[in-house]
Amino acid sequence: MPRRKRFPDMFPTLGTCCRVESVVSVDERGQMVLPKDVRDKAGIRPGEKLALVLWEKDGEICCMVLMRTQVLSAKVKEMLGPALEDVMGPEQNLG
Repeated sequence: MPRRKRFPDMFPTLGTCCRVESVVSVDERGQMVLPKDVRDKAGIRPGEKLALVLWEKDGEICCMVLMRTQVLSAKVKEMLGPALEDVMGPEQNLG
């Protein structure tokens, strides 16, 4: 199977951490399919939950990112944990 075309010239500011891996289409029901090679590379299995994170600029959504819910949950706990301990006390288990 031929490798997917990369788009480095379109997004030069992404640097080395991010790249356009593929382009997907939205069907009439609003569904998208993540290509199998991307799912395999990311270790995404059937039934796995992903969070859709949106960035808005000037009142319009400009960026969308898929993130594993476990990663998002860990980041939220990491960011809010110290504040919640201040409010609720250190004896509360946030995990």
